[in-house]
Amino acid sequence: MDARTATLERETRETRIRVELNIDGAGVFDIETGIPFMNHMLELFGRHSGLDLTLKATGDIEVDYHHEVEDIGLVLGEALDKALGDRAGIRRYGDALLPMDDALSRVAVDLGGRPFLVYHMANRTKKIRDFNLCLIEEFFRAFTIQGRMNLHIEQLYGKEPHHAYESVFKGVARALRAACEPDPRYGGEIPSSKGRI
Repeated sequence: MDARTATLERETRETRIRVELNIDGAGVFDIETGIPFMNHMLELFGRHSGLDLTLKATGDIEVDYHHEVEDIGLVLGEALDKALGDRAGIRRYGDALLPMDDALSRVAVDLGGRPFLVYHMANRTKKIRDFNLCLIEEFFRAFTIQGRMNLHIEQLYGKEPHHAYESVFKGVARALRAACEPDPRYGGEIPSSKGRI
C-alpha cells in the first residue's frame, strides 16, 4: 500500500490553516489553533486515531471562533480524503462506544464517499469557558462533507461537558481508526459493490 499522507493549506481573508496528515502514523500530534479547547480536542483526536497530525491554524478569533473552527474541519476532512486516495483495501466501516468518566458516546462511520452527518448531544451545556459548544457540530459537518464520509455521533449521557465532548472526539478517532485500516480480505480492492467510491 502506498503512503497515505496529505499536506494541505487553505488561506482566506478570515483564516489560514495548514494540515499534515499521515493515516498510518502512531498518533503523534502537533496542534496549534489559538483556541485552547480545540487544541485539546484535536490532540485527543490525533492520539486516539493513530494518525500523525500536524495542524496550524490562525483566524479572526477576535470576531469569534466560528470561521476558524469550521475551516479546520474543512481542511482536515479534505486532507483525510486526499490521504485515503481511492480507498482501495480499507475496512471502510468503523464504530466505537467510548466512555469518559460519567459520559458515554456512540460513533459510527462509513468512508463510502457519501457525506452525511447525524449529530446528537445529550449534554446541553452551551459553553466551556468562552468556547461556544455549538461550533463542534459545525466542525464535524465540515469534516464530514470534505472527508466524504457518513458520520453518526450520539453522545448518550454525561453531565460534565468536558467529559461529554472528550468522549465524542475520542469516539470519532477510534471509529475512523478502524475504518481506515487495511482489510486483507479485500486484497486491495475497492470496498463497494459499485466498484468505486
